[in-house]
Amino acid sequence: MRVQTSPRSIDHTAAADELPRRAGVGLKPEHFTGILARAPDLGFFEVHAENYLVAGGPFHHYLGRIRERHALSVHGVGLSIGAEGPLDRAHLDALAALLARYRPQQFSEHLAWSTHAGTFLNDLLPLPYTGATLRRVCTHIDEVQDRLGRRMLLENPATYLEFSESTYGEPEFITEVVRRTGCGLLLDVNNVFVSCTNHGHDPYACLAALPLDAVGEIHLAGHACEHDAAGDPLLIDSHDRAVADAVWTLYAQALELTGAQPTLIEWDGNVPPWTTLLAEARRAEAVLRAVAPTAWHEEHVA
Repeated sequence: MRVQTSPRSIDHTAAADELPRRAGVGLKPEHFTGILARAPDLGFFEVHAENYLVAGGPFHHYLGRIRERHALSVHGVGLSIGAEGPLDRAHLDALAALLARYRPQQFSEHLAWSTHAGTFLNDLLPLPYTGATLRRVCTHIDEVQDRLGRRMLLENPATYLEFSESTYGEPEFITEVVRRTGCGLLLDVNNVFVSCTNHGHDPYACLAALPLDAVGEIHLAGHACEHDAAGDPLLIDSHDRAVADAVWTLYAQALELTGAQPTLIEWDGNVPPWTTLLAEARRAEAVLRAVAPTAWHEEHVA
């Protein structure tokens, strides 16, 4: 396998341009017709790739029309970048066809695994941060970027356990992946907060240790608050409610470090009315405007 000692040069020609440095939302079927009727003033929409890996149907009908008016980010949830086995070539080929069809400004995937011995597990499972895992993840990212002909963004995970065998901290592991493969970082601020709360780490210190110069998009989402068997807080990355105040605070701190970035509101369960989702996007734009007013204004009037 290849072990990169310097960032790879990735062909960006598959993407028409960059995402606006504004707020976007996840595109949900409940909102298809309303979006077409209103043509809302938003930075972009994001879709889960696996919902669109068939040739036709109503999802493609609506996505094609919405893509005519809006920038698009495609977010994968099924490549299983961290799995021990090889990538699913049929899945990767279908993904390549989807990206060729819609030419999104951005494509991203998770630092996680969801397949084993031919079985797909409907979850994004954590990895031990070891040298062997690092080599495997880098090999898979190289394969994805070579097949797609574009740079992908890798999302930092929400985790509920840590491995005693890990020899890297998560920020150091992700930094090394970015350095070896040339991929970018999808900075999920909610995931930083969730993971650090669950493991007793400082979320700002974790945030600052990530390779922030590689950030190409930010995710914000709601989380559920539970308790583990010892009575300690256990946060679940549920994507089924509004963004928590503590995450908004961490988001503003992140923008102070990264500058303005395309920011997605993720809300995948208990999908709210369009006005509620739009209000969350407007709140993100208010933070963007406050922290990076010049960049926000340039994108807003472009």
